[in-house]
Amino acid sequence: MRILFLAHSFNSLTQRLYVELTAAGHEVSIEFDINDRVTEEAAELFAPDLIVAPFLKRAIPMAVWSRYRSIVIHPGIPGDRGPSALDRAILRGEREWGVTALQANAEMDAGDVWASATFPMREASKSSLYRNEVTETAVACIKETIARIRRGEQPTPQDASRRDMPGRPWPALRQSERAIDWRLDATETVLRKIRASDGSPGVLDEIAGIACYLFDAHEEGSFVGEPGALVAKRGTAICRATRDGAVWITHLKRANDVEAFKLPAGLVMGRLVDDVPEAPLASDARADTPTWREIRYEEADGVGFLHFPFYNGAMGTEQCAALRRAYAYAQSRPTRVIALMGGADFWSNGIHLNLIEAARHPADESWRNINAIDDLVRDIVETDRQLTVAALSGNAGAGGAFLALAADRVYARDGVILNPHYKSMGNLYGSEYWTYLLPERVTPGDARSLVENRLPIGARRAAEIGLVDAHFGAILPALRHRARARPAISRDAGSQTKAPCRRRGEETAISLSRGGARAHAAQLLRVRLELPRRAPQLRAQGPAIANAAVSRASSSPDGGRAPGRSPVILGRSEGSDSSKIVGSENA
Repeated sequence: MRILFLAHSFNSLTQRLYVELTAAGHEVSIEFDINDRVTEEAAELFAPDLIVAPFLKRAIPMAVWSRYRSIVIHPGIPGDRGPSALDRAILRGEREWGVTALQANAEMDAGDVWASATFPMREASKSSLYRNEVTETAVACIKETIARIRRGEQPTPQDASRRDMPGRPWPALRQSERAIDWRLDATETVLRKIRASDGSPGVLDEIAGIACYLFDAHEEGSFVGEPGALVAKRGTAICRATRDGAVWITHLKRANDVEAFKLPAGLVMGRLVDDVPEAPLASDARADTPTWREIRYEEADGVGFLHFPFYNGAMGTEQCAALRRAYAYAQSRPTRVIALMGGADFWSNGIHLNLIEAARHPADESWRNINAIDDLVRDIVETDRQLTVAALSGNAGAGGAFLALAADRVYARDGVILNPHYKSMGNLYGSEYWTYLLPERVTPGDARSLVENRLPIGARRAAEIGLVDAHFGAILPALRHRARARPAISRDAGSQTKAPCRRRGEETAISLSRGGARAHAAQLLRVRLELPRRAPQLRAQGPAIANAAVSRASSSPDGGRAPGRSPVILGRSEGSDSSKIVGSENA
């Protein structure tokens, strides 16, 4: 089918639908919904069989929906209407929510229903739910809608009296409904309010006399204080007491300033938090109560897992330096594999554009940031004692995508979207050794296509062209069965360490039994890639699964890639890394 996307921005959901529908053979064109005239002209020029609106902030013009079948993706259950559907679901503490594909008509969100599906809610931010559960469910709904249209079926009119349409119309959520009463609100309530407002618009509040919007909150289980008071700081995050505990707040945006950026909380507060006590927590320190830290390191069965869930995947100069120190520590440990886990929502989006824009001298800060991430890339590339694995459970864009390529192996969860390019990001130059790392993984033609076309690529296609080594989805049931079937397996198999090796383009020498480290890491990473979306008790199954994987690897042929190609230089690409590359609705 010829499908026209109408979207407010090319956000994570729009990108995922683009990848899925083009892979299915549909011809997809994308038009940013600027005004009625532009939208009408785009529809007339493309003459689509179907219009899909994954992410809009205004109604589709009647001149368009009355002429072309137009499907709107609404992040709510059938019958639900309004621009704050997901926000309200989080605030109400809904245990289950959904996505509805409906046909546009004269009333917002009131069109006939083509498809709907539900998903269990997590205790997570609106942004995280949107990038994961909402996106996966929306993909299923659009595929079902297209199948029904092809079969000649008709949609179901919305009817509030129907039991399968339990939603209702709601107005936009106001700041007065999001507002926090620090004296009365429990920690759970504070978290829900900030999570329901994450990405946009944030919760309007006041800290030390500064009006600002709050973003990205995490529970703290050890600190207490006068409700509303700042009780600790860690890096650039601040910890604020509630009536029954405390929460970490990582990002703020000054109110009443149209040019203000969303920035790390400590930078926004400046000297006002000088007297707030510092509460450092090492990346490998054990935490017995809920808390927050930007970088965390853990080990299991000879694998070191380095987590760095930076907000929106953006990595400032100091964050790159901190991650480099944590990586050096991981290198010093007696492990065979270092798994670079990134974050559950974004693996990495490269350098921090907001920090650069807000700096006193943006050009100097961009140079510092690029050099800081380049130093990290070089450390990973030159690692020769351990096997390095990039495990992508979240999207990666710009320099973050190339950072992943520095590892020996790159694995991605199904549904991950990659944007390995930054040519259109302004007047900053990208690096991350991409002219070395990209051409050695893909053909010169594919490399040029990726950086010149500047389009997202899905995990499946990335594996087909060699950009990643493998992708996996929901495979936990099979792994649990394998672990139960073979619970008692010696850890001796494949217990040797990785021998010093040359980098890509030459044979990598690994003294493990054939494929031992690679298969060991891959099987254990399958569990870790899925864990953020699974029940916490599944973590306990990791060692048993790893033991089974090591035994299985000892008798498996080596699944390694053939020696790589010699690098070809494609030239320098203008642009910058940014937290806005993927999931731009949260930038």
